[in-house]
Amino acid sequence: MYCHLTNTLHQAQLISLVQADQIAAYCSHSGVSTAEAIIALNILDASQLTTSLSQYFGLDIISLQQYNYSALCAELGLRELITRHQALPISKNDTTLVIAIIDPSNNDIEAEFSFATGLRAEPALADPIEVLSAIRKLYGRLIDSQTPPTKEIDTQELEELVEISDDERNNLENLSQDNSPISCFINQILLDAVRKEASDIHFEPYEDYYRVRMRCDGMLIETLNPPHHLARRLAARIKILSKLNIAERRLPQDGRIKLKLNEDTAVNLRVSSLPTLWGEKMVLRLLDSNNVPLNIDNLGYSDKQKHAYLKALNRPQGLILMTGPTGSGKTVSLYTGLKILNTVDVNIATAEDPIEINLPGINQVQIKPDIGFDFSTALKAFLRQDPDVIMVGEIRDFETAEIAIKAAQTGHLVLSTLHTNSAAETLVRLSNIGIQSFHIASSLSLIIAQRLARRLCSYCKVPYHPAANSIANFNLPQHTQLFEAHPRGCNHCNNGYSGRIGIYEVMEVNGQLSNAIVQHKSAEEIEKIACSQGMLTLSESGIEKWAYGVTSYSELQRTLYL
Repeated sequence: MYCHLTNTLHQAQLISLVQADQIAAYCSHSGVSTAEAIIALNILDASQLTTSLSQYFGLDIISLQQYNYSALCAELGLRELITRHQALPISKNDTTLVIAIIDPSNNDIEAEFSFATGLRAEPALADPIEVLSAIRKLYGRLIDSQTPPTKEIDTQELEELVEISDDERNNLENLSQDNSPISCFINQILLDAVRKEASDIHFEPYEDYYRVRMRCDGMLIETLNPPHHLARRLAARIKILSKLNIAERRLPQDGRIKLKLNEDTAVNLRVSSLPTLWGEKMVLRLLDSNNVPLNIDNLGYSDKQKHAYLKALNRPQGLILMTGPTGSGKTVSLYTGLKILNTVDVNIATAEDPIEINLPGINQVQIKPDIGFDFSTALKAFLRQDPDVIMVGEIRDFETAEIAIKAAQTGHLVLSTLHTNSAAETLVRLSNIGIQSFHIASSLSLIIAQRLARRLCSYCKVPYHPAANSIANFNLPQHTQLFEAHPRGCNHCNNGYSGRIGIYEVMEVNGQLSNAIVQHKSAEEIEKIACSQGMLTLSESGIEKWAYGVTSYSELQRTLYL
């Protein structure tokens, strides 16, 4: 049984019955729309499909670039209709709402938009890729259709709520109602964050206003400004969801929320409350293990760097350290290594605080410092559990470092992280912790320093023409084509960037470097030796990605301070 659009295209002799069967099978298998399937299968490209439908239905073709659709969509608040029908309101007047559509055979679109707005819906045909990209930019990735629908809450509805009273705060039943406006509003924000693939959500109260920000691709973006008098009500609801004490507003608290998207998918959120001058700031960290790409080919390692990491992972013993500031991608690099090692004949144990990604087949242990169960205690227990591979979330003190070093020397492969700025500085840090240089030299096999930089959008990046002397300073070939972000971005990206890429400094600890460590050489001298052996520094790796058109000079300045 074919859908309306497939039947229409077949009747117009634009596709064959064999192609119709391919489209139906692709839609059923992948869950995409008919238009997306036609383009993905290369039966018709986006332009051919739009032109053919325009001629068949007698509709005008419009370009979304001419319309301020984002403001109109925010005003109408019709996310569910827009994403379900893949149709985008682009303009309106007192009587008419113009909708950009990609499937004119769907007669329900006009009726449902008319009913929702009280206006006459007028369809206009647009390029499918443009429409889908615009919807993705507004609402992020589409979550599975099994996700329970949520009621959209607008600002006016929130304005009508009053500040939380002491009686209501003491009555958990009132605050726990899942269908209340506040509950729906918070659920709406959480789903927004998942769709936009945000890593953190910030709920921030100030004297005269309240704002909600999301961190997308490493950058904070202001998304909402709910009425500031609802600060305590919002904080209380988040506390209930994360099972925190709503009566305690003087001390920081930590909790967790499990957001169920559908029967098969859930997202874990780590919640932190912090008392500030104007109320409690709530920060939610999204731990979406289903959306983390644990594939070494996608992380940004060069072929030589990837080979060095895989070589260290294949060793039966030794210490592999990931270094860099918070939010530099160390955890994903570690988990990628663990995923490679995770086979039925290998016993892997990890000590983490917190456990951010669940990996079946690995024994993951949550550290609990408040009861004395810290990293060093977990490491001691691991050594009595017959491990092959041990992962320690972070080396923070001498005792943890000493046990990790000894484990690496006695037949175990150990992976961990440190907060240092470069691979060479890691050696100084271990020495400052109190580890003897000969222990460092005999146990360390690999150090990876890393940062995360935003990727340039491949659809809208524009050529960049620096001064000739700048090219010479960076040792780039004279005619290298460089790019920068488009100042306004496009429907496929956020201000000219889409996603992030790792920038790495991979130092293999071989015989010459081991001798330098034992001789107490400085970080600068050790880095010079490593570079003479072919190691790329963070700056050199970043410049290489700039030369390949992956990122921009301004992004390298932001992350590496070139």
